[in-house]
This record gives sequence, C-alpha cells and structure tokens, in this order.
Amino acid sequence: MELCLYQGTFNPIHNAHLRAAEYVLEHCNVDKILFIPAFIPPHKSCNDFEAVQRLNMVKLATESNSRFEVSDIEFRLGGKSYTYRTICELYKKYAPNNKIKFIIGTDAFKLIESWYETDKLKELVHFLVFLRENNFSDKELYKLKEKGYEFEIMPLTFEDISSTEIREMAAKGLDLSKFVPQKVEEYIRQNELYKN
Repeated sequence: MELCLYQGTFNPIHNAHLRAAEYVLEHCNVDKILFIPAFIPPHKSCNDFEAVQRLNMVKLATESNSRFEVSDIEFRLGGKSYTYRTICELYKKYAPNNKIKFIIGTDAFKLIESWYETDKLKELVHFLVFLRENNFSDKELYKLKEKGYEFEIMPLTFEDISSTEIREMAAKGLDLSKFVPQKVEEYIRQNELYKN
C-alpha cells in the first residue's frame, strides 16, 4: 500500500485542506489519504471536547471520497500528538510499500527541525509540501534537502483560507459556505462552535 498522511489540528477542516488532498490523489502515487486530527497539538491548547468536535468535522468533510480515511490514532495514543510517535504506529499497522507520504504546508515545514525526534522522523516520511504564500525561500528548502529531509513541492496554487478567520466568521454568524463543506458548516451551526 502507498499511504499518505494528512495530519493537523483541522479547527475546522476547510476546502483548501480537501483540495490539497484531492491534488495528491490525482498527481501522486497513493492508494489512500489518512486524515489524522491531532488530539492535543504540541504547540496549541485545546480540550478533549474540542478535539472530538474537530474529529467529527473531519469525518463529515471526507465521507464522500472512498480514498479518504479518518484515523483517531492520536486520540487512542493519548497525550500530546507527536508526529514521530504516530508515524511509528502507522508503520506497524499498515506496513506500507515505501516511505509514508506526508502532506504539509510551508508554514509548518519551515519549522520541521524543531519537531519532536525530527532526525528520526525524516528517515520515515516523504514530505509533500504545499506553498502557503511566499513564505519559504529556495535557500531554506535547499538547506533542508542537504540535511536529509526528503520532499517535493506540490505546484498547487495557494488558496488563502484560514481556519482562524473561519472561526471568527462563525462566531459572528456569517456565511461559511465558500470555505467549508456544507455538512461541516451545518455541524458548526448546530453545535454553536466558536461562539465566545
């Protein structure tokens, strides 16, 4: 199996996330994309209830594509959601044919050297890097390649959708239909998420 992971806070998952995943299915050799909402993100604060809501929204957003799968592995592992620990568990479960592919934006990739067990992680994954504006120089990319990070840049046009802005819009009761799938918008409304 050729496995690709899409890990994130997904607070909430939005159309740009889905577009990136669909691009990978079309242009990269993968059998499935495994969406993994973080239980407790290492650099962000959230409670268990919020984590379950984020997981539910990812399930709703991905249910129409048979090659998308949602995993609650980080909920079952408990504690802070470190990518290296998750990847090790997934190798045991799926025994992929090649390195696991990993979808990541340049905003996160530029911080990859600060990630937990980064030197071990880089031996296990092939990063699929999506540009988030012009926030990453060729020089920075070259340095990471020299240090052994295996990656390729995905030439998908940047789509400026921010989870932070979506939460702010939801708090004001504004229309979210341009930014999130309909079922996700309905879930946000029904559960009154992001209301202060």
